[in-house]
Amino acid sequence: MVNNLKKNNLKKKLELEESRPSQTFQRTILPNGMTIVFERRDIPVVSVAFAVRNGGINEDLSEKGISHFIEHLLYKGTPARDARKIAEEIEKNGGDLNGFTDELITAYWCKMPARHLDVALDVLSDMVKNPLFAEEEIEKERKVIFEEIKMRKDNPLIYTLDNIPGCLYEAPLGVPLIGTVKTMNSLDRKKIVEKFEEIYSPNNLILCVVGKADFNQIVSFVKKNFGDKKGKVPQIKIKTKYLSKTEKRAGIDQASLVFSYHIPLAGEKNAAAAKVLTTLMAGGMSSRLFHEIREKRNLAYSIKGDSESNKDFAYSFIYVGTTKENLSEVKKIILEEFDRVVKHLTLEELNSIKDQLVGNYQISMEDSQSQMVNLLMHEIDGNAKTFYDFEKKILGVTLEEVKSIAANALKMHSFFELIPE
Repeated sequence: MVNNLKKNNLKKKLELEESRPSQTFQRTILPNGMTIVFERRDIPVVSVAFAVRNGGINEDLSEKGISHFIEHLLYKGTPARDARKIAEEIEKNGGDLNGFTDELITAYWCKMPARHLDVALDVLSDMVKNPLFAEEEIEKERKVIFEEIKMRKDNPLIYTLDNIPGCLYEAPLGVPLIGTVKTMNSLDRKKIVEKFEEIYSPNNLILCVVGKADFNQIVSFVKKNFGDKKGKVPQIKIKTKYLSKTEKRAGIDQASLVFSYHIPLAGEKNAAAAKVLTTLMAGGMSSRLFHEIREKRNLAYSIKGDSESNKDFAYSFIYVGTTKENLSEVKKIILEEFDRVVKHLTLEELNSIKDQLVGNYQISMEDSQSQMVNLLMHEIDGNAKTFYDFEKKILGVTLEEVKSIAANALKMHSFFELIPE
């Protein structure tokens, strides 16, 4: 007769196997160095992205914001298409077009009816191969980014979150991804073209497709349309720190607080344990800090947390929107709850958080666009296929690993406060 422990382990194993994706995953690196990542689905929709292995982490201080600037400019025209035609070819065929810049990646993507995959591939590949970088477009887009910088500063939540890297890392990583007015003013066409030509080559590109498509067709397209030019991505040395600071601002009524801390870079175990800890503390209305700060004491409206973890750097944060008068008490509660985790976290609570994270993971795969981003981020970190190991990693997290991350956070952490003047 199987005992209860064996029954539970067998049940977990069966649940894990049932939740793994049945879709076909394929990945290849072509002779020119370009990586193709593909997940097939039967729904007649495709999400397609061309991404370059370059972002804010690869910029020196004098050029901060150039990756994001280039992202904007690639939508402004090629010899074959002006900005309007780029948008029309995607949107008139029922698609959505967008892009994003992160610390490790810059991506250009669209979501289309699967029957128009050829359009998606043709338009996006034209953008990443043949941008015009017209002088007038550079100057117009520079002004757009200046407005984006102002927008981010004017939004207390966004501004507070933008300050996390500056509390944990020295420049250039500690400078916001969007750059500054000074650095943006220093970027002329010559510098932009040089950076593009240095980085946007097949060996630095990833093509990710999720949806109803044929992998061989995708590979054939790349072989036909991309050469073998080699490029490089600059590597910037990362220096960590802990800085706590307070900023005062007129015209706001709410105080914004961020508690942040480094995650030791010792492999995927720490990343999984950190994700469990962040979810336990601030992962929704059932989390510890939501209950203690909002539900029990009515000290705040918004409480949220997240982890940023990759091969180059890793940190977690918790955000609280509260009043100036409540800041001290909120900070005290955060530290007390981390201390309680170190001393009293139970296996039952740990397993409950694991179930929550596995459920969140499964939901994240529902949309092809979200799954495209999931696969891209794991590819940047080494291999997209590791995304499918998420459940196994989370279920393998131990009490000791979570308690260790919490203990380190208690010893060394940063607070950033944006408060009414």
